[in-house]
Amino acid sequence: MSNNSYGKVFTISTFGESHGPGIGVVIDGCPAGLELDTEQIRTEMQRRKPGQSRLTTQRKEEDEIQILSGVFEGKTTGTPLCIFIPNENQKPKDYAHIAETFRPSHADYTYQSKYGIRDYRGGGRSSARETAARVAAGAVARQILATAGIKIQAYVQQVGYIKVEKTYQELNLEQTESNDVRCPDPDIALQMEALIDTVRKEKDTIGGLVRCVCSGVPVGLGEPVFDKLHAELGKAMLSINAVKGFQIGSGFSSLGMRGSEHNDEFYTDNGVIHTRTNHSGGVQGGISNGEDIYFDVAFKPVATIMQDQNSVDADGNPVIVEGKGRHDPCVLPRAVPIVEAMAALALVDFWLRNRMTKL
Repeated sequence: MSNNSYGKVFTISTFGESHGPGIGVVIDGCPAGLELDTEQIRTEMQRRKPGQSRLTTQRKEEDEIQILSGVFEGKTTGTPLCIFIPNENQKPKDYAHIAETFRPSHADYTYQSKYGIRDYRGGGRSSARETAARVAAGAVARQILATAGIKIQAYVQQVGYIKVEKTYQELNLEQTESNDVRCPDPDIALQMEALIDTVRKEKDTIGGLVRCVCSGVPVGLGEPVFDKLHAELGKAMLSINAVKGFQIGSGFSSLGMRGSEHNDEFYTDNGVIHTRTNHSGGVQGGISNGEDIYFDVAFKPVATIMQDQNSVDADGNPVIVEGKGRHDPCVLPRAVPIVEAMAALALVDFWLRNRMTKL
């Protein structure tokens, strides 16, 4: 299997399976001299870990990190930085019943067809457990970006039909962590939690939308042709399990607008150029323009449901797939730190590349 890496200068390579000994990441290209805050990495891991509330899977993993290389006396050395996360609550027997069958809307059939073999224990490499390694790497990337004043904040914008109608500027994003669903609108959060709880009791799942805001991004990140910043952010987000859609700035709502409405007019404030509106989402011509970068990431309902479903086995014979195991009724609350991590990995790569653009 190839393509387990992401990034061109700040490169990560993840490894491991859902029910193997553990998962991890090797970061290549991390600058030397960064005073690495391991507690911040642990904080991000706690935000993503399973079993954190009744709204998430009840698999119990503390996701404690082990830094195996790349750090000496608290600072990065510039050599490959390896972070390992042991799996401590594997239950491979929960998946014995799907060893020869294909779960609807999972990667079982496509993996088997492509590789001729698959790890059926929780999906193996295709499991969202892999994203724990991304969050660890993203926590390192965020510390680099913080030195440049770049901040990333995501939150749950929508669950099913329940949606936050306020713009992110009208919300206090510091309230995002004040509830289990990670929605900064307290009243809407209660409705979302009730809906997820109802769906869970009905042995079903539900999807929704995560919005991410990147502030303090300087002008100039991104390339004008194939490596456009918004294209790379889209790739990063669509690489996350269960993601089905991405839009930046005005996105699909721009279809109903005219150019005279949509264009972001420039003005100067104390010698700094800004735009009066931000329909562009902070990116123009594939390059950041200094305004907030904001985008939405759509997540489908989790494919594993605690209900019997029709399917076929490896020989094509009709079978009933039983709903077993430990799974999220809604991935949105735990997806927030994953979205932030992938945004950080995309931005830090462009930030480092941009330092080589001109003298």
